[in-house]
Amino acid sequence: MKILDCTLRDGGYYTEWDFSPELVKTYFQSFNNLPVDYLEIGYRSNPMKEYLGEYFYCPQYVLENARETSKTKLVIILNEKDVRPEHVPALLKPCVGIITMVRIALDPEQLPRALKLAEAIKKLGFEVGFNIMYMSKWKQYKSFLDEIKYVDAVADYFYMVDSYGGVYPQDVKETIDIVKQRTSVKLGFHGHNNLELALINSLTAVENGVSMIDATVTGMGRGAGNLKTELLLTALNARDNLKVDFNALSTVVDAFEKLQQHHGWGTNLPYMVSGANSLPQKDVMEWVTRRFYSFNSIIRALNNQKEKVQDNQKLPVFQPAKKYKRAIIIGGGPNARLHRQAIREYIQGKEADTCLIHASSKNAADYDHLAIDQYFCLVGNEGHRLENVFLSLSNFKGQCVLPPFPRKMGTYIPDAIQDKSFELPHIDFTTTLTDSHTALALQTAHQLGAIQLLLVGYDGYQEKTISQLEKTLADENEYLFRAFREFTGNELSSLTPTNYKSLPVTSVYASLV
Repeated sequence: MKILDCTLRDGGYYTEWDFSPELVKTYFQSFNNLPVDYLEIGYRSNPMKEYLGEYFYCPQYVLENARETSKTKLVIILNEKDVRPEHVPALLKPCVGIITMVRIALDPEQLPRALKLAEAIKKLGFEVGFNIMYMSKWKQYKSFLDEIKYVDAVADYFYMVDSYGGVYPQDVKETIDIVKQRTSVKLGFHGHNNLELALINSLTAVENGVSMIDATVTGMGRGAGNLKTELLLTALNARDNLKVDFNALSTVVDAFEKLQQHHGWGTNLPYMVSGANSLPQKDVMEWVTRRFYSFNSIIRALNNQKEKVQDNQKLPVFQPAKKYKRAIIIGGGPNARLHRQAIREYIQGKEADTCLIHASSKNAADYDHLAIDQYFCLVGNEGHRLENVFLSLSNFKGQCVLPPFPRKMGTYIPDAIQDKSFELPHIDFTTTLTDSHTALALQTAHQLGAIQLLLVGYDGYQEKTISQLEKTLADENEYLFRAFREFTGNELSSLTPTNYKSLPVTSVYASLV
């Protein structure tokens, strides 16, 4: 049985395939002293529109550095959906003499297309592995099962990938039996850890004749992550007396645990639900890492997917009876609280043609007593936050506005405000990010007829201390501000300090003199 570690490739889903040179050096040097047969260092890819880093493309210098530093056989992977046989010479000729095996990640329904891709790869002298996704659903793909026999001519390894992290040991046995009846190619297994079964599933695979197992350091990988390399090596050391240099293993684990503290990969309740029901991890990973969705919202969205339901509640369409000249949008930043007295003073005398729109309910209690019409954007975790911000919703006087039907996260509205909740008919100034707090607040202001939009508590982030998550959220808001301004012609400005470059500041204090 051989072991393939694919930390740099699979872990790249959390880092956009960028890793520090120091971490990569530690990785390669540690594995020089560990009983791991292959290291999959990343993708080779055709150019993509969005930013994807070093180990998504593995340029020549990355390949050469890896070969110079590592004594282990090296692997790269191609994403079949983006690569055709005619791309192979440009992508793989630089890998000749450096890379031992090329794997192909593919949807089982694309096996015929992947066979042609494998033929082109074989001509360059590489070992070839098929990483075939969605193992728990293979029985649904009869044509795929009939075509497995054709891999004998072009493949060295045929990998069963538990994409959803939801198979059990008995499923592993049954799938191995199905595949062995159709091919004599060596088998591999790649287990995800949604249900924390990656180890037992991998050991079961080995006991039933699988020749290679994938793992990653600390389980780093897409969604809930994978079998932990350190766990597999420890188990094999105890069970089979595999020789392991635990100093080298500890060194590489320590290095990646620091990344894990920042990105937080590993299983959790939403990943468990998605795994148990064979639902895609891509959406869950986005929902969990962006953080403004509650676990209940994510579970509700997953259940809607499972039941093939668009949304669990249709609401009356938001049709405001009144229009306003001015809308003050309250965000969740500390400045909305720090400057609340000034904002209150600013509002006095303007109540008739001004409304408050709470993009986040975080600071709503600071403005609760004002005699002004207020609207609350219910997206993400806001229904629960409202319940926490206000001790009682029985006297709630505002109106709640939700994104248009259907909402990808389903709907949660506290019982006490059901009759005060409405959905927008559409969001027309953008076709993306339509479920974000800011998009909902801006569209609500537009529906209310406001031509002057003043923002409070949209603090933004300091560039020196910003995390990747914060940068993503900040970039999204910058885009929405620009898109709204271009669509409506209305100006946006901030009454409180902000780091958003597209928000000019008009100090609230200047108007109080």
